[in-house]
Amino acid sequence: MTEFDSPFGDPVVLPLEDSIDLHPFQPKDIPSVVEEYLRQCLEAGILEVRLIHGKGKGVQRNAIRALLENNPAVVSFHDAPLEAGSWGATIVILGGA
Repeated sequence: MTEFDSPFGDPVVLPLEDSIDLHPFQPKDIPSVVEEYLRQCLEAGILEVRLIHGKGKGVQRNAIRALLENNPAVVSFHDAPLEAGSWGATIVILGGA
């Protein structure tokens, strides 16, 4: 097995939707997951998405928002409405880049 071989099978391909729940991902993987998700949404013409990061202490929320501030494809972002997760989710408007 080389350093590029994976002990896992082929990657799981998920259908592209207007929201993604980040709870199943390891915190260290979330930045790359969010970047790739936003890129694919933009390519597919999905310009408003919801990132579900949870409420907790706000650590993931703050990390995601720092990432969004530096992403040229992000036009704006804000807390989700109460019925869509409130401050446990972030609504992102895409269109830049």
